[in-house]
Amino acid sequence: MPTRCVLACGLFLIGASVQAQGFLGADGGKLLLTAGFSTIEGSGGGALTPWAFITGYGSRNSWGANAHATGLSLRDLDILSYGLAVGALDRFEVSVSRQEADVTGTDLDGLKLSQDIYGLKVRLFGDAVYAQDSWLPQVAVGAQFKRHRGIENGAAAGLAGLTSVEQLGAEDEEGIDYYLSATKLYLAQNLLVNATLRYTEANQFGLLGFGGDRESDPSVRFEASIAYLIRRQLAVGGEYRARTANLEVDDEADAWDAFIAWTPTRTVSVVLAYANIGPVLAPVTGSDSDQNGTYLSVQVGF
Repeated sequence: MPTRCVLACGLFLIGASVQAQGFLGADGGKLLLTAGFSTIEGSGGGALTPWAFITGYGSRNSWGANAHATGLSLRDLDILSYGLAVGALDRFEVSVSRQEADVTGTDLDGLKLSQDIYGLKVRLFGDAVYAQDSWLPQVAVGAQFKRHRGIENGAAAGLAGLTSVEQLGAEDEEGIDYYLSATKLYLAQNLLVNATLRYTEANQFGLLGFGGDRESDPSVRFEASIAYLIRRQLAVGGEYRARTANLEVDDEADAWDAFIAWTPTRTVSVVLAYANIGPVLAPVTGSDSDQNGTYLSVQVGF
């Protein structure tokens, strides 16, 4: 509850601050839709994968910030993500977010998991928007430091004594995802493309810990995004995120989404998507149905 209060205060303060042009040197110098959105893990990007864009609308001489709240309502699982992110000089980005997952179906109904994620991103070179005469994309490197907060309500799910993801076979409760993203916006074609390589050992984004009894070493996974700008404030697209199954109790599969993103003003962005992350804990629940459903994210910032 205190963290949610902090987020609510952050949303209010950020929303109020943008009423004044040039708030504390924030110039809002980027084009609409080029500040990126907040991913399910808090970094600037799409819904499931980070982009090379630095969050916020601040130019190379300025800064920007945002607060986000994201809900992913799936077949037997609800995931809530909320947090804050700051971008500076169009080169550096820091973010902090929390993910909370509630199992709402199967034999594990009532089980709760959560983790904290601290993100850092640095733009290395390129300009995805203004370097239209160059084939080079904008390239950024980033890291997401993830710390699991334990399992709650194990008894309600018939698993009394279950408090840690290590009891499910995870090797660790903490981990770091490293990624390299390349993003290019083709203004003449109204097209944005992004490719990301992620070095990770996270299970289900980290909600089931890191590494496991099936595979303990990190691996490189590919992610991609494509978006078509219908107009300056509206875009449609899709994403793909390759993943690996590290746990015997979880046949993790690749994730994907189809989204529509709307930025009515520089203050507010909304992303609505249909997302599919594959089965979750299928060997335990006995259900191999894909976890699919609605993704809704609201971001407020400048």
